Amino acid sequence: MNGVLGDLLPLALGVAISPVPIIATILMLLAPQARGTSIDFLVGWVAGIVVATTIFTVIASTAGLDDGSDDSSTTSAWIKLVLGVLLLLVAVRQWGRRPKPGEEAALPKWMAAIDSFTFVKALGLGFLLSAVNPKNLLMCVAAGTAIGGADLSTGEAVVSVAVFTVIAASTVALPVLGFLVAHERLRHPLDELRTWLQANNVAVMSVLVLVIGVVLLGQGIGGL
Repeated sequence: MNGVLGDLLPLALGVAISPVPIIATILMLLAPQARGTSIDFLVGWVAGIVVATTIFTVIASTAGLDDGSDDSSTTSAWIKLVLGVLLLLVAVRQWGRRPKPGEEAALPKWMAAIDSFTFVKALGLGFLLSAVNPKNLLMCVAAGTAIGGADLSTGEAVVSVAVFTVIAASTVALPVLGFLVAHERLRHPLDELRTWLQANNVAVMSVLVLVIGVVLLGQGIGGL
């Protein structure tokens, strides 16, 4: 199980250090309905990670990737290779979209409407960003493949999904929970963090996805 957790750590960090959901969280915390929308966003974010990872864990397990045979090991290695290549392509595409010096980074148009988000919209947005967003979905696919492709008991698989979820959701959970406790103290630091992430979100995500893509490529090559 320790080996699986080691494989999950970089993938969980890849989901956690995603600038767009962190920016969305901060904007919700600075909005009039901060408490309600931010909590719902967190619930949706966690649910998306759990659902996506669990689905691909079950798929990998039922596909026989955990039977310990040479064929299953080779299949798992090829899956990691494909995911690694896809992440590298995403990183290159992201890097090509980085703003030029002196140019303001473009952010999704929906962010301008966050102030008026209802609780349901916040919940749905959290789920979509974690379970449907291509970059995070690839991380969840890789995590599910690692868990389902290992020879784990049901309890160990559940613990693995839980550990992955806790780490992956931490960068959204910590600001939300911290804001509930000390919202006035956190307003200024959160606003500064939002400004920095808006300016650097493309570069941060490109480098992060590149590193994880290389890790998966290495694991895939090593498994062939």
